[in-house]
Amino acid sequence: MKSDEGAPAVPAAGLGVVWQAQSASAAAAPAHAPGVPLAELRRGLRRSLIERREALAADVCAVASALVVAALRTHFPQLSGLRVGFCWPMRNEIDLRPLLLDWLRAARPGFQALLPVVVGAAQPLAFRAWIPGGTGAAETPLALDRHGIPYPASGDFVVPEALLVPVNAVDAAGYRLGYGGGYFDRTLAAISPRPLAIGIGFDFSRVATVWPQAHDEPLDALVSDAAVFRFKRHAD
Repeated sequence: MKSDEGAPAVPAAGLGVVWQAQSASAAAAPAHAPGVPLAELRRGLRRSLIERREALAADVCAVASALVVAALRTHFPQLSGLRVGFCWPMRNEIDLRPLLLDWLRAARPGFQALLPVVVGAAQPLAFRAWIPGGTGAAETPLALDRHGIPYPASGDFVVPEALLVPVNAVDAAGYRLGYGGGYFDRTLAAISPRPLAIGIGFDFSRVATVWPQAHDEPLDALVSDAAVFRFKRHAD
């Protein structure tokens, strides 16, 4: 089937449902009330969806993560041979580490798992290779940033070919709400050729609009715990 935007939706692996038309099934974003600044609307939407995710039980998060991992294996097999940036999960985000570990163990030529490194407050992200224990190679030493998120403490910077980007919210055009720092928008705008950008999140993160700003970079696809959606403007 197709969404309102004409991009094909497919069921996530193991699920018997598909992403329905955005107008029918996406969670409704609040209307733009006259006199309410867009920044305030975006902050409120971000806060409400983060709170909903943080309230989930650990077993619910584990099941959702397994579904997303299965969908990535099925619908984006090319990732296992690319330089793939991902984010260390925080605040009940989808955990992709088991998938990246499996791909590292498979050792397909060209594959690297990359973690982001913040090099400046208004700069694009840089990326370094992540090698965990259990791969037969030297484990990457990790440090903690000011938010307590692990990142590779040393190593050469590597340019990603694909980015698996966590979403707090994502709208019908593929625009996302992250945490407000603009890091992934600057990163996608700075890298040429532009990496394949796949949003990762819970299905309740889908909304009618996130009121995108001029600098926001749209995703190419979204993988949720319910379906895979390729956005028309950047579909492969």
